[in-house]
Amino acid sequence: MPIILDPWFWALAVPAFLLTGISKGGFASGAGNVAVPLMSLAIPAPQAAGIALPVLCAMDISGLRAWWGRWSRAELRIILPGGLLGIAAGAAVFGLMSSEAVKLMVGGIALAFLARSLWQARPGRAAPAPATPSRAKGGFWGMVSGFTSTIAHAGGPPLAVYLYPLRMDRAALAATTVVFFAVMNYVKLIPYALLGQLSATNLLTSLLLLPLAPIGVRLGIWLQSRMSDRVFYRIVYVMLGLTGTKLVWDGLAGLL
Repeated sequence: MPIILDPWFWALAVPAFLLTGISKGGFASGAGNVAVPLMSLAIPAPQAAGIALPVLCAMDISGLRAWWGRWSRAELRIILPGGLLGIAAGAAVFGLMSSEAVKLMVGGIALAFLARSLWQARPGRAAPAPATPSRAKGGFWGMVSGFTSTIAHAGGPPLAVYLYPLRMDRAALAATTVVFFAVMNYVKLIPYALLGQLSATNLLTSLLLLPLAPIGVRLGIWLQSRMSDRVFYRIVYVMLGLTGTKLVWDGLAGLL
């Protein structure tokens, strides 16, 4: 069949892309890491990444409209070159990794992000002083972000390691993140096409999911003043914990 008909896939994909769109809208940016892990429970992880990319590109357009002109040009000059190098490295590895290895990596990234987020949110933790911008650190974490973004669209956690300690204004942080991943996603179209991840099946499935892009972004903008990040993140963390554990288990089982 030209599209995926498995109802389990659609039951996972619809909320996954709504959460991703909410993240692109600037609310609870960590929610953007659930799409590929959730879909990977029903289909191979590389295929999930291929289906996600066109939808993410559409979400980037909506995100850029919402945050136009609010980004930090100085930080983008630091992180973008590293991100492009990371895409090249990720593309070189992508075609060599088995489905089980990709599952293990996707699950590991999800659990690592979850562990880091919970550690930072622990009770009694004092807020650190804002960090100083650094070309070395920004370039390194931008490269790691470009790499993990190419493998599983999971570039958010590595980029957050650099950007979050800067304690940027919330709008500037959201806008800078949106621009970075918009560039990453549109550049990734080239290696994804060469690797066969933009097949007819994947593209048609993406097309059916496309209406979720503007809906999710608008929800993210709307939720900013109506729902606390704490409540929303609890939902996201539970989903990440369950899916990350399942993917790591399946990846290890397949490799061993």
